[in-house]
Amino acid sequence: MHTSMDRPWPASGSRAVPALRLSAGGAQGEATCCIIEEDALTIDVEGVGRYTLMWTPADGDERDGAAGFVTGEGVLGDEVVSERVPERLALAAGFAYSEGIIDSLADIATMAVCPDRRNVVRMRLQAPERVTVKRRDVIVASSCGVCGGRDAIEDGFDDFAPVTTRLRLAASELAALMAAMQRRQRLFRTTGGAHAAAVFSAQAGIVAVAEDLGRHNALDKVVGECLLRELPLAGCGVVLSSRLSYEMVAKAARAGFELVAAVSAPTSLAIALAERVGITLCGFVRGDSATVYTHPQRIRDCVPAREAAPAARAPVVPFTIDD
Repeated sequence: MHTSMDRPWPASGSRAVPALRLSAGGAQGEATCCIIEEDALTIDVEGVGRYTLMWTPADGDERDGAAGFVTGEGVLGDEVVSERVPERLALAAGFAYSEGIIDSLADIATMAVCPDRRNVVRMRLQAPERVTVKRRDVIVASSCGVCGGRDAIEDGFDDFAPVTTRLRLAASELAALMAAMQRRQRLFRTTGGAHAAAVFSAQAGIVAVAEDLGRHNALDKVVGECLLRELPLAGCGVVLSSRLSYEMVAKAARAGFELVAAVSAPTSLAIALAERVGITLCGFVRGDSATVYTHPQRIRDCVPAREAAPAARAPVVPFTIDD
């Protein structure tokens, strides 16, 4: 059972359920456990398609109120404040951006949470006839990534522009950013079942954090929040609670993040894409340690690993940080 002693229980985005706890020796007893909410959100892009995502409304239904976005006016709604963007709009905008449906916020004419069906966000584009997408009218599971074979994925590497080269961090800053994200993982502390993503800049530290049952959704949420708050993505990085799969690095590349750091391991395609577009890819960021797989020049403390194991085809020489 996961509980949080420092905040009301259950947390927003979770619910309490009865359970039976078993222990050694056959003992059992009743327990109340907190589980993560799983719901469906449909993003209806007029003239393009309908996308249903399995997601977690981590900020709670009751606080979003009526909400919408209009080009030239920004985010509008009952409960909107400058430091908070309604999650449904953030996820919809971030998903549209990472899917290539939009190239910038200016491509959206209007976007709104349906007042009668709060699980639907309707989006109208400035020029829907110009949109070319790889998938439409689909249900995207919480673990779903890209579609297509390896050859198609590798052929798509050239679709990503190289990222900028503004960001520089010390190893201690990388560890501090991961720790700062983890302190904000309220839903994970309550349920043990949520992923998180946090966008940071060299000047401002962490600027956006989101949690969700799906790692893709968490990343889309923070990208969408930055877009809707008109925060620049170039020159920023992102820390993740998940493994570094190809689709996560592809979303980061689409956003222009210079550094992607995660608590777990990268995949071979994730490393290949990061190397191609210039992203510094850091895995196993735990405490004062990390492994840097690509473009280590952004981490001041990096030194080549003394015993890097050679790979059979495309050698990857990891760099290590161990303060």
